Amino acid sequence: MPASSEQRARRILVILGHPRVDSFCGALASAYAEGARAAGFEVLRLDLASLAFEPNVRTPSPRDQALEPDLARAQALIRWADHLVFVYPAWWGTLPALLKGFLDRVLTPGFAFAADEEDPATWAKLLKGRSAHLLVTLDTPSWAYRLIYRQPGHQAMRRATLGFCGVAPTFISTFAPVKPSTAEVRARWLDAAGDEAARLSGRLRRHAFLRRAGAWLRLLRLQFYPMAWVAYTIGALAAARHGGAFSNRIYWLGYLCLFLMEALTVVSNEWFDQGTDRLNRHAGPFNGGSRVLADGELHPQNVRRAMAALALALGAGLTALGAALAPAGPGLAAMLALAILAVGYTVPPLKLVYRGLGELDVGLTHSFAAIFVGGLLQTGVWRDPFPWLMGLPLFLATLSAITLSALPDHEADGAVAKRTLAVLLGRRGAAWAALVFAVAAAACGVAWQGLGIFAGTSGLAIFLALPHALLLVRAILRYLRRGAPCERIDGIMALALTYLLWFGIIPLVHLS
Repeated sequence: MPASSEQRARRILVILGHPRVDSFCGALASAYAEGARAAGFEVLRLDLASLAFEPNVRTPSPRDQALEPDLARAQALIRWADHLVFVYPAWWGTLPALLKGFLDRVLTPGFAFAADEEDPATWAKLLKGRSAHLLVTLDTPSWAYRLIYRQPGHQAMRRATLGFCGVAPTFISTFAPVKPSTAEVRARWLDAAGDEAARLSGRLRRHAFLRRAGAWLRLLRLQFYPMAWVAYTIGALAAARHGGAFSNRIYWLGYLCLFLMEALTVVSNEWFDQGTDRLNRHAGPFNGGSRVLADGELHPQNVRRAMAALALALGAGLTALGAALAPAGPGLAAMLALAILAVGYTVPPLKLVYRGLGELDVGLTHSFAAIFVGGLLQTGVWRDPFPWLMGLPLFLATLSAITLSALPDHEADGAVAKRTLAVLLGRRGAAWAALVFAVAAAACGVAWQGLGIFAGTSGLAIFLALPHALLLVRAILRYLRRGAPCERIDGIMALALTYLLWFGIIPLVHLS
């Protein structure tokens, strides 16, 4: 079993991809192997020039072509290794034919990856847990290869080949330009290659730390927090304008609670949606969760602990807010109600999204409710109609976006009885509903401008939102004409999410 990339690699396979073993690449391979042994690693070397194999795939699939004994041994060595080192020259910007043919034959389905027969865009990475290092020689100066040619060989190996099969991270060292280099320069390069192995454990630890930090950031899904902040701030600023009261302390304590509430909501969604996330073949940046649990990037127990920590932090924040309000009054009660609504999206016993109320819940908590709480914390006045009027177009636009986001998840959500509008109405019905919500938001915004609710110069910006609304409607109609397939709709989602910004930014600018 290969070691995790978070652990210190112990077994290194050095693969020389140059067709001449006595080349400078051969010397680099020897220097790296010697340095690795000196650093305590177990090292094996594979010179492709000494192998006997057909480099061309002659059958419809590489798996159908019998492996020569040397290639079968190569696969066994790759399975054995924790860390793969490829040493080769970049010829015509990319790999030598020998190395390319080797990879074509060795990285076969069932060994390096497993394709999904029903969905070719989905595959399993079977070489996970291994890292790699590319030692590449160039006659082109490194800066020219990077800036002018965009490193085609590096990109192909790191992403399209090794990354496709799950090998990560892949470090790259380039030695260039080789042709005019002096003996002294080449000696320094050989010393550098020998030192690379000694740096490997530290590099892997740093990468593991950054990867885990990135996974936690993806879990938090910070890209969705600004709209809740905008809605909350609209309420607070409106309260200051209408009631003449604004407390910075209350504002920031309230927003701290709102932030922790949103963080707890997205983390708990990830926990309770593991069933649908694992089934989801169309997850994207705007739907399907962060996938850090579905893809095994974070341990479930750690995510569960994070949920508990966030719940405790939210409790402490609400306690501090209540003490600052003195007396707490309706503001704290409204914040508690907002927390229950937000977290109850997937958390039992409410599980609102499983009861057909998920879209309504998200629309409310990111428009009316956040605006209402922002104002109520400042004034304690709950009968002011302004937050409800100001929140209506934002509510409709948010409802459109959240309805669209469930279209790619339709099959997975239906399989676990998650009752989104896409499941209840079907993809076509939900797409039409999202279109109607988007048009209604634009109509409401124009009406509010005419009535003076979206007042001043900033209010005129609502007319700039109309072309945006037309683009969104056209994109949804195109999706419907294609039969409303269950697929990623990143372009439509980008339009929908940027569209709702109009209905938050226009009142925010007006009130600032």
